[in-house]
Amino acid sequence: MHSLSSPSRRTFLGHHAALAALATLAALAALALACASAPVRAGESPSTLLVVGDSISAAYGLPPGTGWVDLLSARITAQKLSYRVVNASISGDTTAGGRARLPVLLATHKPAIVVIELGGNDALRGGNLASTRDNLAAMVAAVQKANAKPLIIGMKIPPNYGAAYVREFDALYASVAGEAKVPLVSFFFEGFGERSDLFQADRIHPTSAAQPLLLDNVWPVLLPLLKSR
Repeated sequence: MHSLSSPSRRTFLGHHAALAALATLAALAALALACASAPVRAGESPSTLLVVGDSISAAYGLPPGTGWVDLLSARITAQKLSYRVVNASISGDTTAGGRARLPVLLATHKPAIVVIELGGNDALRGGNLASTRDNLAAMVAAVQKANAKPLIIGMKIPPNYGAAYVREFDALYASVAGEAKVPLVSFFFEGFGERSDLFQADRIHPTSAAQPLLLDNVWPVLLPLLKSR
């Protein structure tokens, strides 16, 4: 992720604090609105792919239907893979929020695969990264206990958070994935994180033009899980 200026950082933190305050209501709405976006042919029983993420996966600031999860659903359909994609991402969500709402999501959707894209907001708010790591590990364990396959998407933070904090954050995704032996996308913004033209005015959220790049970063890691039914 590219660096944020101090004013941009304060604006972002304030904005996301407000979003976090609405997270509970948004979670209920997400559960009600999450739907099967990949069409299913008659007679088939498709598996469910569940995405649990924050504003990046919730397509914050983008026209409906243009986010990377929407593109994922379209690609799954084009490749005739029998999966239904459910996007349960909420703008402003943290690993604590994801951990709290995951049991209901698992019980409701009974997914075969769960993509976990959380942690960026924890770090951008200066949260305790030991708690972030614990939350991610607990989510992975819950997914596995539900006989589903987890995939973790990693993020990076700007260097102005301090070298030690940045190193700790960078390491936690690989640590959780390695201990649980689950697949990891090391950096969601790989290959374009320094390109300001691919980010919205807040310099945090990718534009519509960047959404295919997000999908392309996830796809090589996700495809073996999709084909392992």
